Amino acid sequence: MIASISPSVIKGCIIAPASKSAMQRACALALMVNGETVIHNPGKSNDDKAAIDIIKALGAQVNFVGGDIVVRSTGEINPISTINCGESGLSFRMFAAIAALSDKTIEISGSGSLITRSMSLLEQIFPKLDVEINTANGYLPVTIKGPLVPASIKIDGSQSSQYLSGLLFAFAKSATCPVTLTVINLKSKPYIDLSLQMLKYFGYNVSHENYTRFQIIPVDNSPKSISYTTEGDWSSASFLLVAGAVAGSISVKGLLQDSLQADKTILEALKLANAQVQITGESVSVNNENKLKPFSFDATHCPDLFPPLVVLAANCPGISVISGVSRLAGKESNRALSLIDIFEKMGIAIYLKEDEMFIAGGTGLHAATVSSHHDHRIAMACSIAALNASGTVVIEDGEAINKSYPDFYQHLTELAVSIKLS
Repeated sequence: MIASISPSVIKGCIIAPASKSAMQRACALALMVNGETVIHNPGKSNDDKAAIDIIKALGAQVNFVGGDIVVRSTGEINPISTINCGESGLSFRMFAAIAALSDKTIEISGSGSLITRSMSLLEQIFPKLDVEINTANGYLPVTIKGPLVPASIKIDGSQSSQYLSGLLFAFAKSATCPVTLTVINLKSKPYIDLSLQMLKYFGYNVSHENYTRFQIIPVDNSPKSISYTTEGDWSSASFLLVAGAVAGSISVKGLLQDSLQADKTILEALKLANAQVQITGESVSVNNENKLKPFSFDATHCPDLFPPLVVLAANCPGISVISGVSRLAGKESNRALSLIDIFEKMGIAIYLKEDEMFIAGGTGLHAATVSSHHDHRIAMACSIAALNASGTVVIEDGEAINKSYPDFYQHLTELAVSIKLS
């Protein structure tokens, strides 16, 4: 798909899509429940669909009732021989550990950028938990055979917190005595907070000491019924909020102010850039009435904010600095290089120094033809950057947005953005 977006002034109100981080975790926990789980406000992104397909492959029954999803499970992992995670890194890293609770041989595959991501960390972890694992030279497809036996081990959390979330879920489900996981170099701590919050909601007992020691206490597996509502997605909303700051005005509804999602910190960045932000209940309104200024922001624990933050910085006259570049290489694309490529074509100079990205903003955005690099967040960043460009910005492989926010272009249209899809 090619998305052609012309300069536009936005105005309107959008309901934030469901958080795919919460939705995928809810699917995993619903699989682990002995009973019925109703998921209200379910997500519909490609990653969410992958999670639904996975829990069905692992033994859950899934039905769509009205606007809800009803999951029925015995709580036992009873897989078919193969699981496909699509392009979802979270689904792979989380469900690999859960699937390993079974004593059956399971092949886990994926597609797109996921097949280029290293699985070497699992090769180090799984043998310590009595799980056999074979990879394609460190990459997908991966074959595993359990059952996983919880043990007090140490893991490195520098690559991704998603491996830890998967182990916490699997340990919480299967531990028969207290177990402690020791973690070093943990990144993306807010995502672990989300995992712990949802584990507690579903009846599990997991605690931590300063994010370095996680203790899992066994719970019974008695039948239960769970009702869970997926909150709005701060990650997707961040693009809309930045759009309001640089090109008009917007209100985004359905955003919990007490959310543990890492990307809620977009509010801090917007305020640092002097954007006008108003919060009323679960609604956030942003407009471009204030003159923006350059800012410095540490995105180490919220690396998915880099793309919208670069758009914001491009519209701030002066040098903005974003820290945490090292977290970008293992995404759907190498996002640091993708952002440099795209914004240089649009007339914005970006350079890297160690773990920091420097953006020279306020020099004007040019019309250009750019590629999404098959990365959903890069596609959305290009779209928002186009709002203030000198002419039409043509985005190749624009369908990448379906990974997380399939309604994105429709929502831009509702905000009066001039957009053509072909």
